[in-house]
Amino acid sequence: MTGPASRVGAVWAQDRTGVIGADGAVPWDVPEDMRHFSRTTRGHGVVMGRATWDSLPERWRPLPGRRCVVLTRDPAWSAPGAVTATTLGGALDAAKQPGEGSDGEVWVIGGAQVYALALAEGRLDVLAVTEVDVEVPGEREQLALAPAVDPATWVPSRHEPDGGGWATAENGTRYRITWYERS
Repeated sequence: MTGPASRVGAVWAQDRTGVIGADGAVPWDVPEDMRHFSRTTRGHGVVMGRATWDSLPERWRPLPGRRCVVLTRDPAWSAPGAVTATTLGGALDAAKQPGEGSDGEVWVIGGAQVYALALAEGRLDVLAVTEVDVEVPGEREQLALAPAVDPATWVPSRHEPDGGGWATAENGTRYRITWYERS
């Protein structure tokens, strides 16, 4: 694996069946996972698709303390506080540039198509996956799904809580975080 200042990771939360989104939003509320997301990504570059950018509450655009790079098919699209790119490689390069909100480490933060592309192109060194102990209802075709984590490629390196059990959020929702390193 590369050093922390040059590593590229992906961070996401999913339900027990791999759902990461429904109707353009995260379909659960786990404040502890939001704090984990903030701790993991703050001070680093983040890469997201345009739908993910659009799903952020306006008051959180751009995400504070991060260089936000939006991957979009529309080269004319722009938004205050966002850097844009039309290729994943261009987005990662822009996010790695040292400066305000970026120390060279990059986190891919969604959505499903961007995660799948980053995995397929072999661009990731680490995954931080929160599993939320819920099952989102709906037709699979209508839901945003996490990419499969191939055990031949990814090895669990750390569990939160230790041992891989469940933690209980302040609102009663159970969750656990697994960190994976490329094997």
